[in-house]
Amino acid sequence: MQEYTVAVVGIGMVGGEMLKVLRQQNFPAKEFRVMATRARKEVVHGYEYDVIPASADAFDGVDFAFFAGTEGAKGASQQYGWAAVERGCVVIDNGDDFRMDERVPLVVPEVNPEHLKRHNGFVANPNCSTIQMVVALAPLHRRARIKRVVVSTYQAVSGTGRAAVAELERQARDYAAGNEMKNEVYPHRIAFNCIPQVSSLKDAFPGYYGEEIKMIREPRKMFDDPDMAITATCVRVPVFKSHSEAVNVQFEEKLTAEEAREILSNAPGVTVVDDPGNSVYPLAIDAAEKDDVFVGRIRQDTSAENCIDFWCVSDNIRKGAALNAVQIAEKMIEMGLVKK
Repeated sequence: MQEYTVAVVGIGMVGGEMLKVLRQQNFPAKEFRVMATRARKEVVHGYEYDVIPASADAFDGVDFAFFAGTEGAKGASQQYGWAAVERGCVVIDNGDDFRMDERVPLVVPEVNPEHLKRHNGFVANPNCSTIQMVVALAPLHRRARIKRVVVSTYQAVSGTGRAAVAELERQARDYAAGNEMKNEVYPHRIAFNCIPQVSSLKDAFPGYYGEEIKMIREPRKMFDDPDMAITATCVRVPVFKSHSEAVNVQFEEKLTAEEAREILSNAPGVTVVDDPGNSVYPLAIDAAEKDDVFVGRIRQDTSAENCIDFWCVSDNIRKGAALNAVQIAEKMIEMGLVKK
């Protein structure tokens, strides 16, 4: 088997998860080159790495470079991404700098692997909330074609990074001790609260925060449907890991809840957990550390024609970032799209 030199740029929550997933997936790597802003040694999931400073020259001889951009930790791919491509490297970027760039395919392997054929050495990972939604939507879209999507998200603090996880932990301890709860990462206290703001307001979509805009624009690109009607409301909730979403979908033709359940039960990357009478449905705590998107509460929406509702949950750091990036590389190798 061909082996590859693999770089991971960034050693935060996503970068660490990428290294873990690469080893768990037995990715054919002959060398791991870990880059960050400064040189040091780091132990990540039981393995010690010599971290080197990121630079254009550091990508010499690298076959795959995974850029682990997250909210508040973006920009490395802007600085080094195309320089890495020029050195013969395939870049897979988890940040949002190039997702809507026409040169860059935006890919979820279960959804649109054919777009990888258009790669120019650079592939983008979609937003974590988008990934889990399109994994569930794609098999339904192939069957009945989507007309409109209304989605509300309930997003874990790990999507913002380690500082947000620490803030929720600290606030929970302060609440239990009767102490004042201070907020630094978020504009309001997150412990025992919900904040209907993820990212910042954008002029292009008045009234929508950045995360909502990603969920509108990214599926359109992946489904090759620039006019697909989508609206989103994204909410940060006091959960450490795994995003949850309530999705309402209207189709061009009739699709029953039973048909949708059967389609999803046979869809790659999806696990159906749907026995609401016995309080069985996807939970954030059950999806953590798992690869799949978990779907349940599948039901007919009787308020509109050709509509169903469902609930989906997925680990936002794993499938929503690290695993999807590694799966892109695996799919490129499988499709013979990587030159050596």
